Amino acid sequence: MALRWGIVSVGLISSDFTTALRTLPRSEHQVVAVAARDLSRAKEFARKHDIPKAYGSYEELAKDPNVEVAYIGTQHPQHKAAVLLCLAAGKAVLCEKPMGVNAAEVREMVAEARSRGLFLMEAIWTRFFPATEALRSTLSQGTLGELRVARAEFGKDLTHITRAVDWAQAGGGLLDIGIYCIQFISMVFGGQKPEKIVAMGRRHETGVDDTVTVLLQYPGGVHGSFTCSITAELSNGNSVSGTKGMAQILSPCWCPTELVVKGERKEFALPPAPGKEFNFTHGMGMTYEAKHVRECLRKGLKESPVIPLAESELLADILEEARKAIGVTFPQDKC
Repeated sequence: MALRWGIVSVGLISSDFTTALRTLPRSEHQVVAVAARDLSRAKEFARKHDIPKAYGSYEELAKDPNVEVAYIGTQHPQHKAAVLLCLAAGKAVLCEKPMGVNAAEVREMVAEARSRGLFLMEAIWTRFFPATEALRSTLSQGTLGELRVARAEFGKDLTHITRAVDWAQAGGGLLDIGIYCIQFISMVFGGQKPEKIVAMGRRHETGVDDTVTVLLQYPGGVHGSFTCSITAELSNGNSVSGTKGMAQILSPCWCPTELVVKGERKEFALPPAPGKEFNFTHGMGMTYEAKHVRECLRKGLKESPVIPLAESELLADILEEARKAIGVTFPQDKC
């Protein structure tokens, strides 16, 4: 039976996710509705993607009995309200990362999902790429020996994207792209809580974080570090080293198709998407997380074993601590 999706918000990321969904078998995935705060934009999106229903409010989509799972593609500060709205209506939810602006928001959403017995997952699509799955397998097999250090870098000049530098929209490097770095380090070290977090960085003229480096110490003396930047191009690769060797996720680390393990390179081609156009690099990779959501729901799971809710809370804790260490706070922090 097909999983029936409702798309909340009609921005670029929602467009890519919908395009990816429509490459999958209709017997497994169908987009049945879309909502925007402007009905004309919702109708335009629906025409483009051949979606049967368009709504001019998120509330209408949440009430649609035909929608089984809502994909939240709004901007960061609007995530919480949209997630809580859809959960209150009994929908399963896949919410774009970062799930919340701060840890308190994430905890509120997680608590609501658990109290209602509904599925909720943060859309960290990187976790579902075959290259990432191959790395997890490498780590679990002990191929690299005892782990010592993990490193991640993600930096691009995003200053031309208004949202990325907008303090009111919770812009900045940490929430936008730093989450890709910390999720990698957290994955490598099994979702453990760091014993110590040290952060340093600079702020952009708009008040958001510009370039940030974070060092994390984990139990047993192992450590990770990452740097993210919205004004400088970085290597955009990840690595993990142990007593028996190193593994590297090559650029683009946030949607990887190449893995090097102890010098041996492996490529993982994306599914073909003839005639499809995407706004973001490797947009077809969104099919991996969509298929995972369907698998979870068909098994009756309330959260993903790959991105458990406790880890989403932990990632939010780390990002918030790093952000506040360099003096960046958002209005949501004062709530």
